[in-house]
Amino acid sequence: MQSLEYRTAQTIHANDNDECVLLIEDSADDAARILYELSSVATQRFHVEWVTELSSGIDHLHSGGVGCAVIDLSLAGCDGLGTFERVFQIAPRVPILILCADDTEELARQAVQRGARDYVIKDHADSYRLRRAVGAMMDHRVAQAALLENEAANVALISIGEAVLRADVYGNIVYLNQMAETMTGWQREEALGRPISEILRIVDGAGGATVRNAVEIAIGEDQIASVTANCLNCTLIRRDGFAFGIETKVTHTHGEDGRLTGAVVAFHDVSAARATSAELSRQAQHDSLTGLPNRILFNDRLTQAISLAVRQGKELAVMFLDLDHFKKINDSLGHAVGDQLLVSVARRLVKSVRRTDTVSRLGGDEFVILLSQVERGDDAAIAARKIIRALAAPHLLDNKSVDVSASIGVSTYPADGPDANSLMDKADTALYDAKENGRNTYQFFRPDMHERLEEERLLEADLRYALGRNEFVLHYQPKFNLQTGEITGVEALLRWEHPKRGMVPPAQFIPVAEECGLMVSIGRWVLLEACRQSRAWSDLGIEVASVAVNVSAAEFEDKDFLSGVRAVLIATGVEPPNLELEMTESALMEDTESTLVTLAALKAMGVQLAIDDFGTGYSSFTYLRRFPVDALKVDQSFVREITANPGDSTIVSAMINIGNSVGLRVIAEGVETQSQLDFLQRHNCGEAQGYYFSRPVVAKLAGTLLQAGIYEGEQRSLETP
Repeated sequence: MQSLEYRTAQTIHANDNDECVLLIEDSADDAARILYELSSVATQRFHVEWVTELSSGIDHLHSGGVGCAVIDLSLAGCDGLGTFERVFQIAPRVPILILCADDTEELARQAVQRGARDYVIKDHADSYRLRRAVGAMMDHRVAQAALLENEAANVALISIGEAVLRADVYGNIVYLNQMAETMTGWQREEALGRPISEILRIVDGAGGATVRNAVEIAIGEDQIASVTANCLNCTLIRRDGFAFGIETKVTHTHGEDGRLTGAVVAFHDVSAARATSAELSRQAQHDSLTGLPNRILFNDRLTQAISLAVRQGKELAVMFLDLDHFKKINDSLGHAVGDQLLVSVARRLVKSVRRTDTVSRLGGDEFVILLSQVERGDDAAIAARKIIRALAAPHLLDNKSVDVSASIGVSTYPADGPDANSLMDKADTALYDAKENGRNTYQFFRPDMHERLEEERLLEADLRYALGRNEFVLHYQPKFNLQTGEITGVEALLRWEHPKRGMVPPAQFIPVAEECGLMVSIGRWVLLEACRQSRAWSDLGIEVASVAVNVSAAEFEDKDFLSGVRAVLIATGVEPPNLELEMTESALMEDTESTLVTLAALKAMGVQLAIDDFGTGYSSFTYLRRFPVDALKVDQSFVREITANPGDSTIVSAMINIGNSVGLRVIAEGVETQSQLDFLQRHNCGEAQGYYFSRPVVAKLAGTLLQAGIYEGEQRSLETP
């Protein structure tokens, strides 16, 4: 046995008759913490004795002198409730406090129902709760001791902080203390002689059914018919009809001859504690921002819905929903507006589904919806279209009109899985596919999605190591003056030489890099490598007018973008006019005011600017005049059809005229045929690039082209092996 005795300043001279608190705990860490907490009790005179084995604790109980016991239900080699029952059988008059873990709380409740005084969860057993529980048990012990000497005095002692009433052997009231008068609404003089069931009206806290009193006594019988020893989930109906939660404890009284003479009932108001517990439970199962069920509650409801669908032979659907480009809204308008938008979206989602369905927020801008019963898959499609329409209407937030769209992935039971996890996984996979298919749409899960998603995940895993392993390489495609044939510059194009896959096409890995947030770091490498190569050509005496580098939207919006460009120019010694940054219309139009500031700063450095893929985005002439750019690049999708499609030829002609009219260089991309070249020359397009002139080539071959300096019809043979 290990024994530790604690004394506070007030009890340092306590005598050897101090009450003993017996701690049965086999965890040294837990025992040390409990001993420390109990050492700070300043109003009790007791010492703590700690044992690590149940057998040692039982021996100590047999020897007597234990005022109360604190027992861990999870003792090694013991069986939970059996541990308590052995102790309770040996010392039924010793108050017992149960220690339990989160996952054994139900066992602790059962122990209380069988006679334990109280329980605390070890992880929640702070000093206040532990001292209060032990203090209450010691008070109860004092009260029990006094009861043996004078049962009337015991009624007063046991009433410390509680309401107390006493009934005789016939079940009639013989005593109420002041707290009992207040809680029942009955004055002592009025209650005396009345049946206990009339004074202490109790109903079940959950169902509301009347509960037979804990001390209903059968008239004429020799023993008390104790129906319920304790009532832990009861509601007391006060005399005026007001109801509130209570807990009761019953103590039988005996005469000198040992015969039962009645019972004492102690009870206290637990309505505030229950309200707090209910609120904590609600908070644990609901999202704090929107009030929607969280993942824990949603999974529980989905599991129940699946069970019901199995019994009824019905179907159900799970819809994963993600807001499109929500991060940009947060970044541009602030997180406060972003939170308001999430609340607005939550309200619209709830209004868009049935009352029997569940809308949950998983976190961030991710929502998931349970359509509890659907007749067929088309029902989920109808719901998805309804949701997309509902969210598309402008959201008025802080006097700002905010537009947002959503992508939705749908899985159905039983077609896509037998349980909650598989349905959630399939809906998430379908959501990913919806985003890849242009967003603002919905997709049902298909088996081939998993294969493609797994392939992309493997690609993403390899992509994260590509920079560190030096697997990226730049190819360069020259641009030509269509009037003189001179090379006007080169465009740096990223390539990935995978050690096993070989050369991975940019169309395959660039979207993955954008989705997983790698474009900023990859873009920095491209910019630095392109400028290094430009300087290397210059050092070899090879003149290059400019090297063009594509800038993604993620790079352009990065807070370190401007300083990064400036640092690369300084580090490589490249003159700013020899660097041209190409940005798409879509990237420039995300936040026009911020875009103007960034573009102005780049122009102040002396860097050239070009709008890439012109014609595929907003193509706003107003913004074209405001943006300080130097060149327009006509997208190859228009160039490809200029000699076959009259519509495209008209559009390309108009683009060239627009660019020339505002003094911008116009560069046609994707020129592959002589007829395309003839068209562009006739319509005064200044520059072009494409396979007709040269494919993108490695730096060494690009240097050869730059040395030639002019298009002579032979460059097409210079292709990267």
